[in-house]
Amino acid sequence: MDLQLRRTKIIATLGPATDAPGMLQRILEEGVDVVRLNLSHGMPEDHQRRADEVRAAAAALGREVAILADLQGPKIRIAKFAAAPVLLEPGAPFALECDANAAPGDVAHIGVSYLNLYKDVKVDDTLLLDDGLIALKVDAIDGTTIRTTVQIGGVLSDRKGINRLGGGLSLTALAEKDKNDIRLAAKLGVDFLAVSFAKSAADMDESRQLLRAAGGNAALIAKIERAEAIAALAEIIDASDAVMVARGDLGVEIGDAELPGIQKKIIRETLARNKVVITATQMMQSMVESPIPTRAEVLDVANAVLDGTDAVMLSQETAAGKHPDKAVAAMRRVCLGAERQFEPIEDLSPGTHQLDRTDQAIALAAMFMAGQTGTRAIVALTESGGTAQSLSRYRSSVPIYALSRRPAARRRMMLYRDVTPVDFDPHGVDPAHAAKAAIQHLYNMQRLSEGDRVILTHGDHTGQHGGTNTLKLLRVGPGGVAEGLGEL
Repeated sequence: MDLQLRRTKIIATLGPATDAPGMLQRILEEGVDVVRLNLSHGMPEDHQRRADEVRAAAAALGREVAILADLQGPKIRIAKFAAAPVLLEPGAPFALECDANAAPGDVAHIGVSYLNLYKDVKVDDTLLLDDGLIALKVDAIDGTTIRTTVQIGGVLSDRKGINRLGGGLSLTALAEKDKNDIRLAAKLGVDFLAVSFAKSAADMDESRQLLRAAGGNAALIAKIERAEAIAALAEIIDASDAVMVARGDLGVEIGDAELPGIQKKIIRETLARNKVVITATQMMQSMVESPIPTRAEVLDVANAVLDGTDAVMLSQETAAGKHPDKAVAAMRRVCLGAERQFEPIEDLSPGTHQLDRTDQAIALAAMFMAGQTGTRAIVALTESGGTAQSLSRYRSSVPIYALSRRPAARRRMMLYRDVTPVDFDPHGVDPAHAAKAAIQHLYNMQRLSEGDRVILTHGDHTGQHGGTNTLKLLRVGPGGVAEGLGEL
């Protein structure tokens, strides 16, 4: 493993490939911070088994690993063919039948899962199938049948997705399956729940209400994959705990040419609103087959890191690829390499940042102070992880150690860039002694060395949610004893 402390977090999707003997432990050893359960596939018992195995493996390794459950969402799909696959030739007619009783498909027609699709499209619209590999031009709406001409042909198999170029489909974010899966996520006790195809704050609010009603306490991630979500981006970010740039369906709806700029916009706006951002989809797609990534994939991951993303995600590469552990190792190396080149340019004037709480003001002051005093690390004594999240919104070269007694808070912090959560219980100890004990703890872990300057944040009362109000500048003395240099 690299000696450099990696700041960008890695999410890996579990699946048949990671079920192989020893593979789960290997991908965790290679650096996975969060595992993803894709609820589009598998049975509840599969997800329960994998969640249990992750927790056992993490405990054996003595580290935190968070679990993310990803809802399927109302993805529109074609039905099944009588004899799949079929070859659609350019210029040929092809009908989409919005009928629950549509006959099995053939080269001339296929049923669709969304029976109101005919109401959402109009003549001259472009419909994209299989992530844009096949394009259909709408010629006419004949009752509940959409008659099209194949513009871009190709081989089409069962259950492939359908998008409308430019978006505009009227499905709600939560299908009935998703509502059942929210209850499953609560039962599994996951740390994060990703809501697919969110297009408004109301979608996120509904998901949160259903999750809480089911007894779940997961943080909510809005997956930005609809064109309409871009127009509502600010309200979606504010209604969520984190945002995912889900580049598959989003790229199909808005077009590949617009995707790079939109990705940067989403990352920039999410960070500005003090939330967490994930970059996902096909980041190292060639490693489904190949043991090494392409140079283009290396640059893709590195650019997301340089743009400030909190986390990068592997999907098919680990769920169904031939080399899950190699894919994680490659992503780790690329993140570390990009971080060595990362030059934070941060405007730390108060007017440029959202300061709604005391801990956010403390975080801003800590980052400004770190840049002026040669600080080796920032140490946050935190109950819920809120202070650590505020600190992590400022992209700096200073590592953040977040000390918390709460396992759920430490797992949530696994998604915060620059933050290393550490198990530490200051409960019942006065703040001055807790601060000294925290520095001693990190010194004993070899995270701090004698002579290091450290900024420490804490509250007047240990164990109190949202109570951070104090910032200290300390030096690590002989044997890890904290020496005061000043206090704000």
